Formats: sequence, C-alpha cells, structure tokens
Amino acid sequence: MPRINIAGNAVKRFTHGETALDVEADTFLRLILELDQRFPGLGRQIEESMAIAIDGEIYQDAYHAPLKPGSEIWLIPKIAGG
Repeated sequence: MPRINIAGNAVKRFTHGETALDVEADTFLRLILELDQRFPGLGRQIEESMAIAIDGEIYQDAYHAPLKPGSEIWLIPKIAGG
C-alpha cells in the first residue's frame, strides 16, 4: 500500500493533523480520488497547491504515474517564484 507523507499546514486541516496516510491506489489519480473521498476537499487542495514526489522523483503531471505497494509519496507546498 503506498504511503503518503504530507508537509505544510494547508493540507493538515483536511486530515485533522495527520501527516502520514496509507491509501490503496495504483496510480496517482486514483490516490487523489481516494483521499478526496476520505477527506472531502483534499483532492482539490492537492491539485491546486501541492507538488508531488513519488519514490524520490518530482512530477509535474503525476496523474498517470504508477504506484507500487511500497511507493513513498510526498506532498509538499508549491513554492511560488517571481
């Protein structure tokens, strides 16, 4: 089962402070859908304001990225530049 680690405070309000979650999913899109079902609004928050790293690789478009049972996913706040 993939393990999700959450950094930053914006997402924690959806998860009631939980920073590590396990989710049954075989793609990142499925993971977002599962998280949104468990924590309404979290999926949209992830899509709009979080950067994604899967097994140490940062993704720009992770929707179809495959997840393995032992995958480690990090959700980190996007950094705005200017």
